[in-house]
Amino acid sequence: MTARPRLVVLDGYTMGQDVSWQALADLGPLTVYDRTSLEQVLERALGAEVLLTNKTVLDAALIDALPDLKCILVLATGYNVVDIAAAARRGIPVCNVPGYSPPSVAQHVLSVVLEMFTHTSRHARAVAEGRWSAQPDFCFWDAAPVELAGKTFGVVGFGAIGQKVAALAHAFGMNVLAHVPRPKPAPGYEPFAFAGLDELFASADVVSLHCPLTADNENMVDARLLGLMKPTACLVNTARGQLVDEAALARALSSGQLGGAALDVVRVEPIRPDNPLLKAPNCLITPHVAWASLEARTRLMAGVAANLAAFLAGAPQNVVNRAS
Repeated sequence: MTARPRLVVLDGYTMGQDVSWQALADLGPLTVYDRTSLEQVLERALGAEVLLTNKTVLDAALIDALPDLKCILVLATGYNVVDIAAAARRGIPVCNVPGYSPPSVAQHVLSVVLEMFTHTSRHARAVAEGRWSAQPDFCFWDAAPVELAGKTFGVVGFGAIGQKVAALAHAFGMNVLAHVPRPKPAPGYEPFAFAGLDELFASADVVSLHCPLTADNENMVDARLLGLMKPTACLVNTARGQLVDEAALARALSSGQLGGAALDVVRVEPIRPDNPLLKAPNCLITPHVAWASLEARTRLMAGVAANLAAFLAGAPQNVVNRAS
């Protein structure tokens, strides 16, 4: 391994123009591409010893075609875009950045939950349209705000983000349920309980997804699970779009079977114009922005630089695969 490896970033644009790449450039010659198409990946990645990606797919065929590649750094926590088994066969560590986004994502989750239950934007638009001015009374509403206190908040996945979201829900006086695949310590507040997936979906007024995408949970939130939810409940997804059967969700919203949904992620991003959720009622969709505060992106860049420095020191950290 050279002391100053050649570094190539395949899709740096979404890190923003307000975050500096200098910490990486200090460790090796750095090329940053804003975006890289499927047809461009091989050409741009050839010769790189350290390859950095956020959402550009690095599959087995590509990894095997890069003889100089020694390390893959993911500009994110999720790493499903990388064939980690193929990298492990080559002895290439794949390193992600956990823990940079919980405050920002949790803030986003509670902001959309408040929007769905308090209807702030709806009433602000009504005022701007002159509807309050036309009223004979001191107040009016189209939909009465709903208190979160005493309602049940269900968290699917109880990692750093899920725990932060649950703590904020608790601060609003909500009862918290969490579903985890393996036992975890309970937090120090009450009311809190771990629950099975069916129980959580049936009991919660809000269900928020905070689990990684795996081969086992794609389309996990299907027509059956949605059918268990209260007709007044809201589904929130800031994790991965592939966790949800979008057609089933659109049907549940259109039929009134489900009260609402707030989605920061969808199956294909950017969202396609024919996505059925764009026409579904009570569906708030944001453009995968929950993670993107300047503070979170600054922590992410620092984490990537720390991962690179650790790799160069011979002690890779945050490795999500293990070379055989």
